[in-house]
Amino acid sequence: MPNSSAPTLPTSKKPSVIELNNVSVDFGDVVALKNINFALKRGTLLYIVGPNGSGKTTFVRLLTNLLSPTSGEIIRDSDVLGYLPQKLNQNPNFPITVEEAIYSGFAKQSLFISKSDGEKIQAWLDKMQIGHLRKKPMAHLSGGQQQRVYLIRALINDPDFIILDEPTSALDPSFRAYFNEVIMDLHHKKKTIIFVTHDLHDTLCDCAHVLYIDQEIRFFGTLPEYHEKEHTLNHV
Repeated sequence: MPNSSAPTLPTSKKPSVIELNNVSVDFGDVVALKNINFALKRGTLLYIVGPNGSGKTTFVRLLTNLLSPTSGEIIRDSDVLGYLPQKLNQNPNFPITVEEAIYSGFAKQSLFISKSDGEKIQAWLDKMQIGHLRKKPMAHLSGGQQQRVYLIRALINDPDFIILDEPTSALDPSFRAYFNEVIMDLHHKKKTIIFVTHDLHDTLCDCAHVLYIDQEIRFFGTLPEYHEKEHTLNHV
């Protein structure tokens, strides 16, 4: 069972977008992550998998700078980050429209949405097939529609580094195939993309890599390599 001390992707000589050196995270007596060494090259499409309670969410929080490690070092590039969390902490009674929710993701905001920013918002809404919902209150949307809005919010700044935590969990099955096409288009544009998922049966392409976490890094390699070892990893 592979457990590399410093796994990196050999397919690119480009600098890493993020690097973790001997990183551990403890919550009191609970060890969430232990001695993580990891570097991610630009342009990589990476799936993060692992059992419930394995530390995937903690790992993502480290990557997004929402959590500091108990020990170790994290080196980040200055790339623009787009992040879709697994749980959207939205107050259903908060009066915010679809347009306003997306605008809150802009790097620079003003009191009024400019014409160019409005056009950008509308273009993304059309791309996500919900252009008619622009002025609707978020509270009136279905879970799948809200998920699309927050996906737009994560992508609206044209980020170089994209982290999506269970991005298709609330999406309609009929829309998932189209959403995967959007993500593959971003991948072809050399974006660095991380998917956190429980299911690798709907992966985008064999070009993807897989990181299997269970407090430690248990596997890091290509998708075909992962499938060869999947049974062993899931029965440790």
